[in-house]
Amino acid sequence: MRKKLPKPAAKRPRGRPPKQRIDPTAATLPLDLPVVPRANEASATAAPAPIILRHLAPAKVSEVYESYWRFAAERQDVFFRRARGEERPWTGNAVLTTYKFTNAYRASDRASQYMIRRVIYRADLPNSPREVFFRILLFKLFNKIETWDLLERSFGPITFEDYHFSRYDEVLARAMRDGRRIYSAAYIMPPGSSAFGRPAKHQNHLLLLERMMEDRLPERLAQTRTMQEGFEKLRAYPTIGDFLAYQFITDINYSEITDFSEMDFVVPGPGARDGLRKCFADPGGLNEPELIRLMADLQEQEFERLGLDFQSLWGRRLQLIDCQNLFCEVDKYARVAHPQVAGRTGRTRIKQKFEPTLTPIELFYPPKWKLNEKIRAGADTPLGAVDAARAAAG
Repeated sequence: MRKKLPKPAAKRPRGRPPKQRIDPTAATLPLDLPVVPRANEASATAAPAPIILRHLAPAKVSEVYESYWRFAAERQDVFFRRARGEERPWTGNAVLTTYKFTNAYRASDRASQYMIRRVIYRADLPNSPREVFFRILLFKLFNKIETWDLLERSFGPITFEDYHFSRYDEVLARAMRDGRRIYSAAYIMPPGSSAFGRPAKHQNHLLLLERMMEDRLPERLAQTRTMQEGFEKLRAYPTIGDFLAYQFITDINYSEITDFSEMDFVVPGPGARDGLRKCFADPGGLNEPELIRLMADLQEQEFERLGLDFQSLWGRRLQLIDCQNLFCEVDKYARVAHPQVAGRTGRTRIKQKFEPTLTPIELFYPPKWKLNEKIRAGADTPLGAVDAARAAAG
């Protein structure tokens, strides 16, 4: 009788992070244990922030950990002050006044707000998964409001049915010849020449989008049950790494194509990994997605412990994508506020200065979040936005 051999372990799909499960009740915050200084810090500069997180093994934090929560609260205060139409300065924090930082909630950023209102939820454009997906990816490949406006001025309503590579290529190439930037500086898009063979980056990205449409990716995503599965479908395409796949599935999830919880899944980007390193002197055995989830689980407890009146987004807690983004922003913030704390990349300055955009934004979030009704309910008074937010948060 032949002895049965054990089945080989299934290979993990490419780019798939380990399964993320944390029991928030297992994390405690004893307040009588000191922060451990980093090796490159003089003992005199180590702030005595008395925090140790325990989960499986002790996670030791630096003083930047506390700045993470203070930054989140102050940046959200700035968001509401601007939403109410208050005049500058919106904060007394010199770093926030001088340098550019994204909002505490990713969906509140100007590009996200534009995409949600002007790209996804358009009564005058087709709302099939195929057409909505095409618009989202076309916008996100460039991630620049001015580029979308240029395409709309050139072609009128943007639809896949009327899309032609040569026409889009001509408009974008002409803009570049005129010295205009067609890509956002928020993150770097891979050129894609090795996969698609065209000399211009925008040509390769148009071909990437065409391949996704040919593969019926919109329809396949509409049938996907989890955010991680959607991430993996995007991750399978050339030039799409972990960071872009996670960003894209988050943007698609603003639409009605999918309906994942933003607390289901997270992938840290390069900036977030740097922020994690600065906040945690020793992760204590937790991987990066687990640390991000821990922050999301502990947010109310930490804001209360630090005496911070954090104004949520009309009752919506910080989600995993928001906590991930905040690590990226606190990495930048710490370059000035905590220059003695080194990150992975060794960057020491913040490149982008803050230049406010004077055009006001009419706030609008994915309708399935049920926030727009709360915003409208509080819009009749000057302080209505904040009043409604606090009332919704209880």
